[in-house]
Amino acid sequence: MKEERKNTLSVGMKIGATLGGIAFLIFGILPGFYFGGYGTLLLMTKLIGDAVAPTLLVRAILVVGITIGIFSIGALSLVVGAILGTAAGYVVNTVSAVLAPKMKEAEEPAKVK
Repeated sequence: MKEERKNTLSVGMKIGATLGGIAFLIFGILPGFYFGGYGTLLLMTKLIGDAVAPTLLVRAILVVGITIGIFSIGALSLVVGAILGTAAGYVVNTVSAVLAPKMKEAEEPAKVK
């Protein structure tokens, strides 16, 4: 029974993480790009104190910020998907544990006749 429960939760986690990754690919890349770039420009403006000139160093820092933004939203999508999948696995496991004895009782009288 414990092995079955562990397997159910593992499958739920994998399915949830996969769905989170798909949701990231559909909905998350553009906001990651936008917020990573905006946050980096805002941080550089606060550090420099004036408008940021488009030099090679500023562009390199901006690329790093965009990359961090995309990876952060991707990681968040995967983790939230895995958590929701694990929660769905718990629900499926609980429902099957409650319904399993009733299913066995329903099958036994049919075998006796």
